[in-house]
Formats: sequence, structure tokens, C-alpha cells
Amino acid sequence: MKKIMNRETYDLIIIGGGPAGLTAGLYAARAKLKTLLLEKLPLTGGQTINAWMLENYPGFPDGISGPELIKKMETQARKFGLMIKTGEVNEIKVSGDMKQVVHEEGDYFCRTIIVATGASPSRLGVKGEKRLIGKGISFCGTCDGFFFKDKDVVLVGGGDTAMEEALFLTRFVRKLSVVHRRDSLRATRILQDRAFENDKINFIWDTVVEGIEGEKNVDKVILKNVKTGEISVEETDGIFVFVGTNPNTQCLQGFIDLDKQGFILTNKNLETSAPGVFAAGDVRKKLLRQISTAVGDGATAAFAAEKYIDSFHS
Repeated sequence: MKKIMNRETYDLIIIGGGPAGLTAGLYAARAKLKTLLLEKLPLTGGQTINAWMLENYPGFPDGISGPELIKKMETQARKFGLMIKTGEVNEIKVSGDMKQVVHEEGDYFCRTIIVATGASPSRLGVKGEKRLIGKGISFCGTCDGFFFKDKDVVLVGGGDTAMEEALFLTRFVRKLSVVHRRDSLRATRILQDRAFENDKINFIWDTVVEGIEGEKNVDKVILKNVKTGEISVEETDGIFVFVGTNPNTQCLQGFIDLDKQGFILTNKNLETSAPGVFAAGDVRKKLLRQISTAVGDGATAAFAAEKYIDSFHS
């Protein structure tokens, strides 16, 4: 497809359509900023669309599904005039006060940018993983749980996401073995209690995955006890991996300051090392990565972007 050089200038371009990006879009559109949101996937929402039930997002005492929440967010933002286009951003360039967003379908120009590209699930990096992804290895229980009905699966991880997905998977699987490198979980207490009380879940403590095996599909996982060094084999029909996230900052290398893991460094107003470029949500370095904190980031970044634009007229 031939790229088109779009000479139209926006006040703000938001890169990423998860909760942070959609909230920033809502606030910016209501502030009458000419705003464009660029989302690389056909659907907005990021990782939130994989959440089968959200119990800790304020305002929904009975919980709400990720897709439903995102639909409401997008509808609300569009109501105030937010423009959304699909396609991947490859690079950002700065020339004076103007920014150029190099997009797969054309280049866009703007005064300010909010990067809200989120993060992607980390991989284990062990033998057999790359070959068997999609053949028994999954990073989304909500997406793939149904395919493991009445089967035995292994889940790797010990945080909130891991326990939420583990509990969801028990709707389908016969048995679920949680492999965790420590002797206690990092998940919030309420999720721990629910997991410990579930008869389908058993825990394999102080253990890491050394390899994943199978001809056409996963059939066993090689495990190593980190304290004793003992190697064991766990037969399984699948493995679900929830061991953290990697920031989606590939298009930002060398453009703004990142930490060692690749997360964006920001000040208290969520401005990056590049003037007029802000970051919001899971892509930035922060203590807590939740939908509620992403929404707060989006609102703050949009307000800061508005003040940055106003500074040119004062």
C-alpha cells in the first residue's frame, strides 16, 4: 500500500487505544483539541479485551467484562469527537515544535503526542516455547480456555493476572498446576484465598520451567526446583504463561528516555524527555499497572498536553 503524506495538523495524536489512550482521547476531545488516536489492532482495548471479569474497577459493584468496559469507553470518547484510525506507528520524528508520526498508511503531524502503547506478555525464553506457541502454549486464558475443556494444564506465574486467569481456567480444565518460582504468591490476598480454596488448583512452589516438549502439541513441561536443583517432568495438555510484561516501545528507541526494561520515564506531569511528548498507562515506569491507574494517567496526560499547547498562545 502506498503511503500518503497527510499534511493535516492535529493538536494531539494518541498512540494506543487501551484504557489510557481512550481516556486521554475523551479528555482531549472534550477540551476541543483536534485529536487523533492511532491503534495498531482492529479493535481498541489492548490487554483489557482479554479480561473476562473486572471486579476492581470502580463503579461496577457486580463487575464488568473487559470488552464491555472498552466498548463503553470508546463510545463515550467518539461521542465527543475523537477520531480513531487503525495501523501501526513505525517512528516518531520531531522538527522544532512539530511532531511527525510515521504511520504504515501515511504520516501525521501534530503539536503533542501521548504514547499509550501498553505492554505485551513476557515469554519464558526456554527451549520449545517458540515452536509450540499456539500449539498448547497460550498467554491468554480468556481467549483459549475453552480449547482445554476437561484437560490438565500448567500455569506459570504468581501475580494478580496469573491468579485471575487461573480461576477463570478452572471453569474448563480438569486440573490446573500453578508453577511459581517463589514459595508464596504475589497476588492480592483475595485472589490468593480464592485460588487456595479451589479444588482444581494445585501449586508447585520454588520451581521454574526449564523446557517445553511435544511433537505437534505440548505434552510435557520440564521443571526445576530452584532450591534443590531437582529436575522433574509434568505431563500436561497445555501451558499458560503469566510472568510479567514487556513495554511496547519499539518505535521509541533512541527518541525518548527509557529505563533498563524499556519502560518510558516520565515526570510528575507524565511528560517524557522529549518536550510535548507524554506517556500514559502500562508503557511507562510506574508502581502499579491496573486499568484504574491507566485511566488516571490518560486524564493527566491529556490535561498536561492541553496546557503545553496553551503555552504557545500565552
